[in-house]
Amino acid sequence: MDEGMDFQLQIRPFRFVLIQPLRTAAGVIKDRCGWLLRLQGVDSAVGWGEVAPLDRDCLPRCEQELADLPSPLPRHLLEQRLPDLTAAVSFGLGAALAELDGLVGQRSPQGWLAAPLGAQLLPAGGLMLPQLDRLLEQRGRRRGLTLKWKVAAEPDGLERRWLEQLLERLPSTARLRLDANGGWDRSTARAWMDVMVGDSRFDWLEQPLPPKDQEGLEALALQGPVALDESLDHDPFLRDRWLGWQVRRPAVEGDPRPLLRQLQEGVPWRMVSTAFETGIGRRWLNHLAALQMNGPTPAAPGLAPGWCPTGPLFSSDPLQVWAAAV
Repeated sequence: MDEGMDFQLQIRPFRFVLIQPLRTAAGVIKDRCGWLLRLQGVDSAVGWGEVAPLDRDCLPRCEQELADLPSPLPRHLLEQRLPDLTAAVSFGLGAALAELDGLVGQRSPQGWLAAPLGAQLLPAGGLMLPQLDRLLEQRGRRRGLTLKWKVAAEPDGLERRWLEQLLERLPSTARLRLDANGGWDRSTARAWMDVMVGDSRFDWLEQPLPPKDQEGLEALALQGPVALDESLDHDPFLRDRWLGWQVRRPAVEGDPRPLLRQLQEGVPWRMVSTAFETGIGRRWLNHLAALQMNGPTPAAPGLAPGWCPTGPLFSSDPLQVWAAAV
């Protein structure tokens, strides 16, 4: 697309409540709010974006950054500003540009790829076992079941007993990921790794230690599989340096075009995960998840089915999403 092109940007706020609150070691997520973006060029083509930081304290800054954008919005100025914007705003604008440029969507030869089968997200605490039983009853013992359990939210001894019960119920063909959201210390993380590392159903410990403890994370990765999540936001340069699994949440990590390019090129050890998006952001999550599943290291994406409500705000048609946000 012409670098000298000017865009018209429309912004519309949205908010929705999760079906059930998601409790983690880092806090509780009850709802999601932010802004939908509609970026239109002179040829009437439209690119869509979504801005929704997970950290609610970032909302005022995101709102100000969007308000500070000029109208009309020159392409060269937008590209120049993107690296300095908050990650959520950079994602929304970069997503819209990618769609306008035909990197994804109707102008792309691939269109929007459909989501592969994703991991099931188990809640923290005592709700985990009842939810696990419901999932096993629904899905039986068929292959392809991947579970992710949020841990480090209750006393460790209690969670260790729940882990024993989970492992007793878990089919031999299933996969299990344990996500501590940075909530463990080194000794606790080592103890959990000792329990899991010999189990054929074990995928990884996800962000077992705080993002600042990179030395501890590297040492733990010598013991067994470790996937980084929050560390990649704390130090974005780790996205190029960490050779193990990376949990990538496109909607909150910035301009999605570099990750899109990496997955198209077959970069390994990436797994995309939801930040609980509307239908506009979900198109990106599904598309990137499909690319990753077709790459050299396929892994069930973190789509968290059943946690977002249904309705037009979650449609794959951006016009329906836009209308539903009123």
